[in-house]
Amino acid sequence: MEREEKLRGETRAVWATVICFVVGAVAGMLLLAGDARPLTGPGGLALPVAVTSGGVAAAAFATSTLMHRRAETGPMPRWQAVISDLSTIALTVAFGAVTVMGVLLTAEILAVGLQGLQLAAVGGGLLAGVASAVGGRFAFGAGVGLRTADLSALLFGFLVIGTLFAMVTSADPRWWEENFSQLGAGWAFNGTLVVAGLLIATVGSYIGRDLHRMLGDSALRRIAVVVALWAATGVALAAVGLLPLHRVPIPHDIAAFATLGLFVGAAAATVTAIPAPPRALLITSVGVGLLIVVAVVLWVPFGLYSATALEAVVVGLGLLWMATLVRVLAILAPVQSLPSARRSPLRAESPRASSPSP
Repeated sequence: MEREEKLRGETRAVWATVICFVVGAVAGMLLLAGDARPLTGPGGLALPVAVTSGGVAAAAFATSTLMHRRAETGPMPRWQAVISDLSTIALTVAFGAVTVMGVLLTAEILAVGLQGLQLAAVGGGLLAGVASAVGGRFAFGAGVGLRTADLSALLFGFLVIGTLFAMVTSADPRWWEENFSQLGAGWAFNGTLVVAGLLIATVGSYIGRDLHRMLGDSALRRIAVVVALWAATGVALAAVGLLPLHRVPIPHDIAAFATLGLFVGAAAATVTAIPAPPRALLITSVGVGLLIVVAVVLWVPFGLYSATALEAVVVGLGLLWMATLVRVLAILAPVQSLPSARRSPLRAESPRASSPSP
């Protein structure tokens, strides 16, 4: 029975891919009507194809979520359902943004290897169809049963793709001599940080969901603190992108340091909320902390590398720690949804307590 259900799910995914291809191809042909265009540059194919495929991927995720997980919020109290719905909206935006950035980066790479290539409406439309099919298939599959570990991988992939695209399109080829904030002169890096902030806040919401499934309503206040800290971290990271260094340097630096401090606070609160944290998580937490200290010491007194390298090391270690955290939660947390019995995560009373148990 389980095998048959998986096969039916795979069939639905195939049909979703076909529909995404057709929608993307038709929309691409309509948008690209006229003379043949190059892959990149002014009037190029990249941006219309990216926007088309991003819209299709976002729609595929939203459709899949409604098909497979609409009933989850039914038995939940209003506050829990609202958090779930907001997370879905944020992820819809994120899947669209990931697809857009992925297509733009791919176009830049192809333009180097296929110099002089120009495509008319039909060729550009087929390109948009392929990009929409790939992004739509990935997004549709995610909507079936998204886990916290999947979000962590999505965050990592999006940061890498967005940063690489910002690098290859940067007007200053020597930006790396200072720090990553120098990439903020363009929209690509700033947009990447804003969407990454949205993803971090959503990851925090899913971490709270996993902790609730593990600990129940009795731990809701502690869980609310954890979720709030992750949300604040995401807001601070988004502020780094919204406040570019070359325009408002002091607010930019404040937002950057706030992001780092809030991330550490959210990480500490999450670890302490897990009863008897597993050895793998403790070892990773201590190891990452020590490595960050070593990296800072090698940078400040000795100057062995630039601030850009230090930022890359710190971000990489932070993502490594987060990957360990979400894998541990995937092992510890039950898969089944757990509707709360509380009117509010900050109140102790339960509206169902007065009703007799069946």
